[in-house]
Amino acid sequence: MTKKLLFGLMVCIALSSTFVGCKEETTKTKQTREYNAMILETASRKLASTYSATIRGKQDVDIRTKVEGYITDIKVKEGSIVKQGQTLFVIDQAQYLAALATAEAKVEVKQALVEASQLSAAAKEVLFEQDIVSEFDLRMARTNLAASKAELAQAKADELTASNNLAYTLIKSPVDGVVGTLPFRVGTFVRPSESTPITTVSDNSEMYVYFSLSESQVLSLKRQYGALENALQEMPDVELQLSDGTIYSEKGRIEAISGIIDPTTGSVTIRAKFPNKKRLLISGGSGTIILPHRQEGCVVIPQHATYEVQDKVYAYKVENGVARAKIIGVFEISNGKEYIVQSGLMEGDTIIVEGIGILRDGVNVKIKDIVTLKKKK
Repeated sequence: MTKKLLFGLMVCIALSSTFVGCKEETTKTKQTREYNAMILETASRKLASTYSATIRGKQDVDIRTKVEGYITDIKVKEGSIVKQGQTLFVIDQAQYLAALATAEAKVEVKQALVEASQLSAAAKEVLFEQDIVSEFDLRMARTNLAASKAELAQAKADELTASNNLAYTLIKSPVDGVVGTLPFRVGTFVRPSESTPITTVSDNSEMYVYFSLSESQVLSLKRQYGALENALQEMPDVELQLSDGTIYSEKGRIEAISGIIDPTTGSVTIRAKFPNKKRLLISGGSGTIILPHRQEGCVVIPQHATYEVQDKVYAYKVENGVARAKIIGVFEISNGKEYIVQSGLMEGDTIIVEGIGILRDGVNVKIKDIVTLKKKK
């Protein structure tokens, strides 16, 4: 190989190296793109979580008969508003009227026997003092009087039972409320052992709405408020979304948290009470409880600045001009547009808020504009 040929080869190698280096420099330059970013600040947010709920009257009282017989009259209709003590049904009274008359007659007979025994005992007392009758005769007279009084007491008890049974033929409402379905009609024979109540009266002046929280959510309440008793006092009022999607006009108050975890669902039952002056809420209905949460001094980021991989949430944090993918912990409740960050990022960090779908970990980035979140109360 001549010196000229060797020199030419070395020049080609040098030019090739220079070209490759320039190409790498150009590629690196192309990888540095401009993105909008956000410098994280603390903020306050009011969020809401929703839970499926069932609606029940303050009292749902099953109405049952205490005596057997045929229904002779129904005084109300399904859905009627009734007052405590109002008659709902009438059971055939004939046999109970007869039973009461018989019992009253027995009382009169036993009362007469007592009076006769009293006269006999009084006479024996006088005769015994005059030594005309023996002590045995006196004691027998006293015994007969005691027996007569006992029989009178029994007759009066039977009379009271007969009177009560007659009263039970008028089935009355034990509470103010609304009448439910009427499964039995006039002429139906009913008895106390009937498995189906003859109706239900719901006291719906106030309504109980039941929903469930998970065990972890209840533990979170305990940590937040110190005890469930404190939580009941400090938790905010809740709203009720009805089955047609509208929000009930009155707010409710959580007043009871079950102390037992349902082993089949792992949840705890919560009861909220709602006023129902207009009787819009109906026992047996369903809805959705809206439970508000307020977070003070929290770090908030837009959801479009994140992505998920295997149920983990990531955001790109800018570190020395390089985008670094960070796993972040977020509050389980969100407003659908933002996340409240619980771990992985802090106040003062800078994150990329656009182009997340094409951005990759370790890519050089340049900040184009700094955007901010809208302030919310």
